[in-house]
Amino acid sequence: MNHHHPASGWSLFSPAAQRVLCAVLISAGVMLAGCNRDHPAAPARPGQALASVNGAEITVLQLNEEMQRAGVPATQQERAGKQLLQALIDRTLLEKEAATHNLDRDPKVMQAIARARSLIIAQAYVQQRTADAGRPGQGEVEAYYNQHPQFFAGRRQFSMDQLIMPASAVTPALRAAFDRSASLDDVAQFLDARKVGYGRAQVTRSTADLKPDVAAKLLSMPKGQLFFVQEEQRALLTVLTEVRNAPVLLAIAAPQITQFLASRKSKELAQAEIARLRATARIAYLNQDYAPDRPAPGAKPAAVAASLAGGQGALAGVATGGTATAEPTSAEVTSVAAAPAAAAATGEGGADSAALERGVAGLR
Repeated sequence: MNHHHPASGWSLFSPAAQRVLCAVLISAGVMLAGCNRDHPAAPARPGQALASVNGAEITVLQLNEEMQRAGVPATQQERAGKQLLQALIDRTLLEKEAATHNLDRDPKVMQAIARARSLIIAQAYVQQRTADAGRPGQGEVEAYYNQHPQFFAGRRQFSMDQLIMPASAVTPALRAAFDRSASLDDVAQFLDARKVGYGRAQVTRSTADLKPDVAAKLLSMPKGQLFFVQEEQRALLTVLTEVRNAPVLLAIAAPQITQFLASRKSKELAQAEIARLRATARIAYLNQDYAPDRPAPGAKPAAVAASLAGGQGALAGVATGGTATAEPTSAEVTSVAAAPAAAAATGEGGADSAALERGVAGLR
């Protein structure tokens, strides 16, 4: 006897019954769809995703990271947040499009990513190791203030007038006229008579942003002293017009001194950690052409850790090497000694400290 096994239970129903059951199932599906609209199965978490770009979400955490890196103040976060979100959307689109062209597998791109990853991780470790450096106490701040009067209590300010012209305009006749002149106006008349173009400027420098020997030379000059600087592209004829006291009070300098001392302490800790790691590491130079030169007697170690401790911007310059200094350079203390009437150049042209130093060194 043959037994019939239907392919499915659906064939057990007669054609009429099948039509009735189909109508019931369709009605039930419509009702279920309506229920799902009223009661979604997985409600989205509000505030986490700010935008979706071809299915890739941009979150609040990403936007907060961008605002933190941009240093956006609290009062501008709403407006800046909208702009930064658009930038994140653009970046996401560009990244995804680049991936379709396999740029994420390009050797140069992969090398840059690996370098950035290495720098970020190294920076994070240094920050962790120097987090306990602590802020300097009031006694340390006052001691630093008193030990550097040229930056603070005894700060002197130099005012100078300048004539600025192309270096090609400096002839033996002009040099002779400059040597004979008692003022810049005399030199200006000489230039006007010969139709030599020049600009005028007023500059201000202080003992806080000049090297000590240069500041000492300026302090020894009489008012009205002329000196000459010739650079590659320009010449500066300068006269010292005024030297005045410009002290910076401890109350004004203390926040900057505190920040400077805390940063220096962090750099010292980072330097010590680098030295510890090097002492326990096996470092072999497989190409002796790249082996470091032997340091001169008394030389200080390379300031790699100091750069690491200085933030991610400074971290990019680790490969340049350099030396660590116990005391800050004139450039380093400029921000520490900054106060009202800080060093600045005004008027046309202006002159940098390096040019001024060269000029003072070669006084006529």
